[in-house]
Amino acid sequence: MDTLIDLGGGFASALEPVSLAFALLGVLLGTVVGVLPGIGPISAIAILIPVSFGMEPVHGLILLCGIYYGSMYGGSITATLIKTPGEVASAVTAIEGYEMARRGRGKAALATAAIGSFLAGTLAIIGLTFLSPVLVKLANVFGATEYFLLMATALLLASTMSAGSRAKALISIFIGLAVGLVGLDFQTGLPRQTFGMSLLSDGIDFTIFAMALFAIPEAIRNLALGRGAKDEIQNFGEDKWMTKQDWQRSAGPWARGSVVGFIIGILPGVGPSLASFMSYIMEKRISKRKDEFGHGAIEGVAGPEAANNAGVGGAMIPLFSLGIPGSATTALLLFVFTMYGLQPGPLIFRDETGLIWTIIASMYIGNIALIILNLPLVGVFVKLLKMPKEILFSSILVLVVIGAYAIEFSLFGLMMLGIFGVIGYLMEKGGIPLAPAILALVLVPLLEDNFRRMLQISGGSFAPLVTRPVSLSIIILMVLGIVGPIIFRWWVSRRKLLADVTVS
Repeated sequence: MDTLIDLGGGFASALEPVSLAFALLGVLLGTVVGVLPGIGPISAIAILIPVSFGMEPVHGLILLCGIYYGSMYGGSITATLIKTPGEVASAVTAIEGYEMARRGRGKAALATAAIGSFLAGTLAIIGLTFLSPVLVKLANVFGATEYFLLMATALLLASTMSAGSRAKALISIFIGLAVGLVGLDFQTGLPRQTFGMSLLSDGIDFTIFAMALFAIPEAIRNLALGRGAKDEIQNFGEDKWMTKQDWQRSAGPWARGSVVGFIIGILPGVGPSLASFMSYIMEKRISKRKDEFGHGAIEGVAGPEAANNAGVGGAMIPLFSLGIPGSATTALLLFVFTMYGLQPGPLIFRDETGLIWTIIASMYIGNIALIILNLPLVGVFVKLLKMPKEILFSSILVLVVIGAYAIEFSLFGLMMLGIFGVIGYLMEKGGIPLAPAILALVLVPLLEDNFRRMLQISGGSFAPLVTRPVSLSIIILMVLGIVGPIIFRWWVSRRKLLADVTVS
């Protein structure tokens, strides 16, 4: 009851004209930021932190939080329309979203992304409102061992993301792992795989890698076709809204993605990026239309988009309740809190009740504003696809180059873009899927960090893998995930063989 009273007071403050204006401005800026390759929510928040110095703490935090969850949807727009992820979590949307757009389903893809983002975001904020204390306790059960196994499981499942050869998917994973290991060792400070180049000391930026692998090969392929590209993507611009079947097929992924995203978002240090990949993998494994994945399955858009927005709400729980950032973006928000002299944690709900509940209420408002803003604009966004394909894909290359340069304002970033663009093109030509490499790059630092912490805590022993109940449960599930399908296929083939013998 006290929670509802506090939330009501938060809404009273959040609906004041100034607070409402900052919430709307935040989601608008977030959408724009998500669309622009190379910027992303982290860069946008970092740029606007000095601007927020002179604001009231509640207004500055409302603005920056709005940018965070607004960018989650914005990134799906370019991922769907031009196969250029605006930020990390939208990379997986480019797989099915772009294929839907190529087949005249761009409106449906953007609509299911917008609706899924709204539903998942609302459910996540409700969870943030009522379940924070309980979920934080559950998240604390996860230590370095459990995190390591969770990342290892994600990599194992990544080999099933493509419809082709499992061996080629593993090659893609190893490419991502190799790229992720470039840079300074975070413990020893020694360079690794830098080839003596100091410019590689900071590693390879994820955004450059994702844009190079997704956008550049597609642009090169279509520009190489010339006028033949019109036949290749003849359905661009002939778009239809969501059908009744689309709604039915999206409902389950929206619900599952919301749950997966929220749970993974709660885990400190993970964030929404892994959630969107895990949702995609899950939808593909349980789908009755596995053959559609990779060719424009709407479930592959609905689930991940719901997951990454639910992950934003989930990541706020450890931030608000424990003062622990759940992702790189929430780490910046933690800095903003401390900049205002506030310390997130259990005491903030007691000492700054009005402020924290106003921020939570503004998230409800911003989420509604997000769908009101973006759903009517779906048709406008899709009109971009009616441009002549030579102009469209040339513009994509220009946009990607500008985005890559804007990350560090360095020509070296453009060199990396070109190198990985060629690698991505060769991977596509060889039938090697791109998505597992992207996921592997995201997971490398988390995998390595938690593996080393596990060994340090245990004195170099691997015993925690089987002595800790949660980690042992994860291992059992991993084994069942590997062996189960093999046994099931053997059992089905054996029954079929026995049936054939009986008939004959």
